[in-house]
Amino acid sequence: MPPIKRRYLPSLGSFATFEVAAKHLSFTLAARELNVTQGAISQQIRLLERALGVDLFLRKHNTLELTPEGISLAAAVSEGLDRISAGVSVIAGDDGPETVTISATDAMASFWLKPLIDSFRRVYPEIGFVVLASDADDTLRNYSEVDLSILCGNERCEVGEELHFLFPEVAQPVCTPAFLAAHGPFDDADSLNRVNLLHLHDRHWAADAIGWQPLGWKEWFQAQGAAWAKAPSSLSTNKVNLLMAATLAGEGVMLGWQHMIRAPVAEGRLVLAHPGQLTIGRGNFLNCRQKSLRRPGVAAFVDHMLASLKA
Repeated sequence: MPPIKRRYLPSLGSFATFEVAAKHLSFTLAARELNVTQGAISQQIRLLERALGVDLFLRKHNTLELTPEGISLAAAVSEGLDRISAGVSVIAGDDGPETVTISATDAMASFWLKPLIDSFRRVYPEIGFVVLASDADDTLRNYSEVDLSILCGNERCEVGEELHFLFPEVAQPVCTPAFLAAHGPFDDADSLNRVNLLHLHDRHWAADAIGWQPLGWKEWFQAQGAAWAKAPSSLSTNKVNLLMAATLAGEGVMLGWQHMIRAPVAEGRLVLAHPGQLTIGRGNFLNCRQKSLRRPGVAAFVDHMLASLKA
């Protein structure tokens, strides 16, 4: 069958709308990204399906799936729009400052990603960064401008993406040197029950961008063959940032994830309160969009991140 003549094709805008809807498999999320109503997205898709004479989506209860025709069209549209974008950049002389856009959870962005950005920009000061951080919004990785995503134990990888394992989740008790001097030493796990244990609330683990089984004091004590006494704590919070601030202020002991506490431990602001570790085999991953890796700044920062793991 010969290809349809260009003058009979639906509008470019309808194809662009379809690409976003296909990426999210949600008209609501597509509407949010494009800043239009859900009804406008639905209408554009219906008109496109009518013009092509095929269904592009299977509409199920609260979910969408691409039909075989939809899968084929999504790949073609994505490739076509990428080539148009590249062509426009050449014509327009798009040689402005490069920006790398990354999505991550709040704590990963604050305690692991931001220090790496700072060290990278000391070498490449001309490259800027956009960091989209959220524990509650797992859809940030799907937005068109996101080049790299740090996934919290999520190994899903779509076509056209590259996945790197970063590190396992390993947590250990940490506190300030002054707190350890005043209340330690903690010769066995049970001795930690006598001090203020700062901990993450269960709501942290229920967040959409995390969605993991809790990994806290109960699990740590069990891993050491002991039991958590669940004494009153001065702070239980769903935000790792608040937990870290309280620990650095000398208020108590927290379970610190190795990749997040590496810098304050190296600087002497935190110390291990007890050598016991907690790990259950899950990890963190770096998801890269292959088309973004064609940009020198993105590729260089990926190399910088991966190199930091070998240091």
